[in-house]
Amino acid sequence: MPVLKLGKDDEQQEIEFELEYLTSLTTKQRFEMMIQKSREMLSLLRRNEHRKSTQIIKRK
Repeated sequence: MPVLKLGKDDEQQEIEFELEYLTSLTTKQRFEMMIQKSREMLSLLRRNEHRKSTQIIKRK
């Protein structure tokens, strides 16, 4: 995986780098990466006991 190193923050250059990286991947690789990240997020939520969906609380 490529790494971008900048001397100072440049949001435009970061976006271009990210898009270039994502377009270099195949569709299958992008889906695998998306599924892997979803599993990581689910694991973190379970570990921190935040698995329940959000609730709407009505205030009086």
